[in-house]
Amino acid sequence: MREIVIDTETTGLDPSAGDRIVEIGGVELENHMPTGRTYHQYINPERDMPQGAFDVHGLSTDFLKGYPIFRDIVQDFLSFVSNTPLVIHNASFDMKFLNAELELCNKPKLAWDRAIDTLEMARRKFPGAQNTLDGLSRRFGINIERDLHGALLDSEILAAVYLELIGGRQPDFVLGIVGGTNPQNSQVNGSWSPKPRPKELSPRITEAERKNHENFIKTLGSDALWFNS
Repeated sequence: MREIVIDTETTGLDPSAGDRIVEIGGVELENHMPTGRTYHQYINPERDMPQGAFDVHGLSTDFLKGYPIFRDIVQDFLSFVSNTPLVIHNASFDMKFLNAELELCNKPKLAWDRAIDTLEMARRKFPGAQNTLDGLSRRFGINIERDLHGALLDSEILAAVYLELIGGRQPDFVLGIVGGTNPQNSQVNGSWSPKPRPKELSPRITEAERKNHENFIKTLGSDALWFNS
């Protein structure tokens, strides 16, 4: 089964307000394994780059003006993704941008049911946890080594996260995620034992319940287990 892991970088948060895609990165998976085939494209957004977006990905207006506009690369992009399922972290964000760009080119939109949203997967698997791409990378011990976001690098990181989400080892079960999923850094071995609590737990039964239990034990006679242990 072929899947494409996709990430985009943009000029902002809302394509309906004029924000555009400035970078697309994609990683091909076959039967959940990277094939080595990737897609990467910088895109001239035909507008200025807001400072807030530049701080995220470091792509300036001057840098991007030498690259093609989306209309000029749309066919190459569509050929790469074909009709394949798309693995995306926070799929609603990237899908709305991709479909906005396709609409500007008079191309059919991508069907929403093609998207496999790893953010939703992570929220189901780790409710209440930090499920950003960086947070999941730390959880799974994936080395990200970057200062700024980049679409291809983030796609490669997401591919690794996705593989963990669908069948990797459970880092919080017994592996001790401090050292990642490396067994050498885990606490799984024959000599492991739980550490004592720093503070003893307070009783969870009332005094009346304790006395009722004692009275019940007395009714069991001298052969009761409690009197022979």
